[in-house]
Amino acid sequence: EKFGADAVRYWAAAARLGLDATYDEGQMKIGRRLAIKLLNATKFALAIGREDENHHVGAAATAAWNPADVTEPLDRAAMAAMARVVREATEALDAYEHSKALEAIESFFWQFCDDYIELVKNRAYGTADSTGATPSEAAVLSARTALGLGLDAFARLLAPYLPYAAEEVWSWMHEGEGSVHRAAWPEAGVYEAAAGDVSADVLDWAGKALAELRGLKSQAKVSMKTPILSATLAAPAEAVEAIDAALGDIAEAGRVTGPLTVVEADAAGEGEATVAVTASELGEPPAKKPKA
Repeated sequence: EKFGADAVRYWAAAARLGLDATYDEGQMKIGRRLAIKLLNATKFALAIGREDENHHVGAAATAAWNPADVTEPLDRAAMAAMARVVREATEALDAYEHSKALEAIESFFWQFCDDYIELVKNRAYGTADSTGATPSEAAVLSARTALGLGLDAFARLLAPYLPYAAEEVWSWMHEGEGSVHRAAWPEAGVYEAAAGDVSADVLDWAGKALAELRGLKSQAKVSMKTPILSATLAAPAEAVEAIDAALGDIAEAGRVTGPLTVVEADAAGEGEATVAVTASELGEPPAKKPKA
């Protein structure tokens, strides 16, 4: 009754189609893109290390993620950001500010998917296609644990807004444990423990560094699979240490096969606002596969 007959019909249609919806500023909209991303990101994370030769996963995952296994700086930074978002969303919901809570959750969800997952996916697989620096078992476990903890939290955080998608991914992680809508709300302390003393800034700066390396290829109009033979990044003084802490992941995600160095922006004559590529050498783009 509050939203009118059209909204009631919309919710009924969404229920039949299995779609998720949110109501914002008087207009109903389908959260289709967000729901699909939650499904795909969770499917990807749960499949790592459990696929057969045909990339098929036959059994449900066992959710046994120990925050103590998160040991790498980039993974800890993601957990620090998650702790912050849990606190912000909880405070907003306690104040009945539902849109504000969703804004905080959704903003970090996209950063988690677009930056964090892209940065750690090679390490999570245990591969080093570009740098040749095969990650240790502890580093692999750290990435997989942070991915699991993060997506487990997102299933619960997004459940009030994406009830169908959240229920589906929760069943993948917690088969036989009941509905996500009866699960406990995330507690920031869990993610703070996983983060240790690492700041969320590490993830922010690593994401900016990766964006610059990929922007280099976009400007050159070459494939993102094109290797970068060497590159120098200029960054503000406060960002250099943060980028250095995640340099291996940045190099892998950016396909940097040779030296990747970070210098203070002032020393390179750059501004202080962001990260910039000040020197680079691109390799040969991969050969295109002939069309069948």
